Amino acid sequence: MHQPVHRFAFPALIFANLFLAVGPWLVRLAQDVGHIGPVAAAFWRLSLAVPILAILAVRQQRGEPFPRWLLIATVAAGGLFFAADLAAWHAGILITKLANATLFGNFASFLFTIYGFILLRRAPSKGQGFAFLLAAVGTALLLGTSYELSAEHFAGDLLALLAGVFYAFYLVAVDRARRDVKPWPVLLIASAAGALPLLATALALGESILPQSWWPVIILSVSSQLVGQGLLVYAMGHLSPVVVGLCFLLQPLASALIGWAVYSEALSMADGIGALLICTALVLIRLPDRRLASVPVEGQ
Repeated sequence: MHQPVHRFAFPALIFANLFLAVGPWLVRLAQDVGHIGPVAAAFWRLSLAVPILAILAVRQQRGEPFPRWLLIATVAAGGLFFAADLAAWHAGILITKLANATLFGNFASFLFTIYGFILLRRAPSKGQGFAFLLAAVGTALLLGTSYELSAEHFAGDLLALLAGVFYAFYLVAVDRARRDVKPWPVLLIASAAGALPLLATALALGESILPQSWWPVIILSVSSQLVGQGLLVYAMGHLSPVVVGLCFLLQPLASALIGWAVYSEALSMADGIGALLICTALVLIRLPDRRLASVPVEGQ
């Protein structure tokens, strides 16, 4: 049985990526204004959200059967991958450009899209293949001037790329869990599982933990974890990994604009064309076969 796509799922996915794209800027502010390390910022992102997620999860899970322990363990393992993703990504954000960090951090976009085709046990249709090609070309064009390959950025780019691999494993765990469990319990388990490892890592690295100014980490937690991840985990219960994966490419687009507006990171005509191609791909991936936008789900 396939549940029809919820009408709010795709808009939720779009807004999720826009909120998540603000994350790199807020991590920089957490260091510049809050004077804490990047891994400490990741810890506060998760830990500040946990009490609110617990309230939302209890309310949403009321009357529902308790999730299987194997499923809880799967999500918790995904949370550990998420912690590794945030630690590597936040560290990379500070030593490379925003567009670089977001693009490489969203390498998971292509990995998760491939996972989606494997899950569907079918090759992409012509329309999907064309959309995937447009997205790849658009991303390459977006790299034109927003991205800068240099020895200065190499370490940050490598950390962001590693983060993208970790993020893909987290997404797979969430995708599996959302077939049986509602979104807030899933996000609570993943966030709680990742918080303490991030704190331990920040302490081991000798980072400053307590921020001198709290507003950057509070906004980071609300925008990226509660709103961004909340909308993402909700949408993943109703959309295929193919659609979800391609939509991640909105994040480097939005981060490039933030980098241009806030840090004067250059944009060009090629960036604009790349952005247009990515947006076209997102439209096409929804048009050819709407059956691919739904997955077997229970208890949504």
